[in-house]
Amino acid sequence: MKKTVMWIAALLLLPVLGAVMFWLGSDLLEEAGSRERIEPGVVADYVHAVIQANRTVYATEIVEKLQNKGVVEAAEHWRQENALPLPAQFLIETGRLVAEEGTGVKYRLASLTPIYVWNGPQTEFERKGLEAVTRDPEKPFTGFIRIGRERFFQAVYADMAVAQACVSCHNTHMNSPKRDYKLNDVMGGIIITIPVAP
Repeated sequence: MKKTVMWIAALLLLPVLGAVMFWLGSDLLEEAGSRERIEPGVVADYVHAVIQANRTVYATEIVEKLQNKGVVEAAEHWRQENALPLPAQFLIETGRLVAEEGTGVKYRLASLTPIYVWNGPQTEFERKGLEAVTRDPEKPFTGFIRIGRERFFQAVYADMAVAQACVSCHNTHMNSPKRDYKLNDVMGGIIITIPVAP
């Protein structure tokens, strides 16, 4: 009789024990297989903060100080003239280097009034983004886009005239369609593109 009760108890407890083990095991496997995810808008904000900090320090602490002391000038043709890149060129060059890393993350400068046409908006999304950040510089314009079969998150942040070198270049350049910029004006946008899963 005792053996029969034990067998019945074992048969009743075995499925319960199996279910508990399955539940614990699947929970552990799910936890081990899952990755923490950061929303693409947050990633874009992080990337923008780094870009903005680097460019501001370069423009105000390097270019302006060295030019004011007569040590070296920043020039449009900086490679040929053995000069410093202009702050906009610094951002463009670092964006090119980041793109070459192959991570899929890209950033570039663009404007509705570019000195060179290739720095204008390349898509309708970029044009709308540049218009939006010109109206409200505090708020980035964001959304999901497709390039071919790939899906990306794109954010357009206002690009401000952070140094007098920015203002002077744009106001005196012979190709500039706008020549009345002032310090802290919106000159265009920093466009950040981040790959996302399909």
